[in-house]
Amino acid sequence: MPPVFAHGRLRLYLLKLLDEAPRHGYEVIRLLEERFQGLYAPSAGTVYPRLAKLEAEGLVTYATEGGRKVYSITEAGRAELADRRGELADLELEIRDSVSELAAEIRADVRGAAGDLRREMRAAASATATPVEDASWAAAKEELRKAKHEWKEQARRAKDESRRAREEAQQARRQAKEAQERAREEVQRIAAQFQEQFAKSGGMLGSLAGAWLGGGSGSTHSGTGATSAKSAASAAASGSDWAEDLTATADPARDLDRLLDRFRDDVRDAARDHGVSPAQLAEARAHLAAAAARVTGTLRDTL
Repeated sequence: MPPVFAHGRLRLYLLKLLDEAPRHGYEVIRLLEERFQGLYAPSAGTVYPRLAKLEAEGLVTYATEGGRKVYSITEAGRAELADRRGELADLELEIRDSVSELAAEIRADVRGAAGDLRREMRAAASATATPVEDASWAAAKEELRKAKHEWKEQARRAKDESRRAREEAQQARRQAKEAQERAREEVQRIAAQFQEQFAKSGGMLGSLAGAWLGGGSGSTHSGTGATSAKSAASAAASGSDWAEDLTATADPARDLDRLLDRFRDDVRDAARDHGVSPAQLAEARAHLAAAAARVTGTLRDTL
């Protein structure tokens, strides 16, 4: 029997089933059997420990209804499912391949059983003086007919499941590509907005921009004085620790959006706390222009 799920993939597929609707453990087992058209059904000893582990990790929760646990996916579970949507598309293809392999094994078993039965029937016919069909002969022919019918039905179900899995995988890949395009457009929009917003930010904007880019251009305007130079030096010194509390995810576009939000908030706080002078605004404009050029250039090279 070929493995139906690679290591860790059953865990991901359980999250997919619970994302569709809350379910109890027996219903999860029944759904898996339906998805495989009866060719595969996991045991309770396979499904329930994995549901318990997902619950311990905070990815699913459960409520007791009629003495049974009904499992539901949590927001953390949905977030993991969203981060692994590409892997889920590959999993649908793996399921299709597993169904095909299982169907192939069933076909081989049926062919082997049918061949053995035919040989036994020939041997029985040869040993019989009169080729008159008795009850055992008729029963053997009926078993052969049923075996052929079952094989054809299982092959048809496997073919339908394979086509459905292929269509779902293609749709998931299209959705992933569309999401990537939307993320690309959003990053470009944020970069353009970032250039337009510098005139409204002011204050210590220049120092923060320099810290964000690893110290900026290194030059200061004479109108800013010692306070601006000191702030820039302090920001550059702490630039490696800036926004380190923002945990990275599997979505770079989302992480960039969060960094830009943090940057905008820091600048506005600085402007509110320290005020804005014309000289500072001029220096901020220069820093932001350089920052925007470096960031957008990096994004264009990467994307």
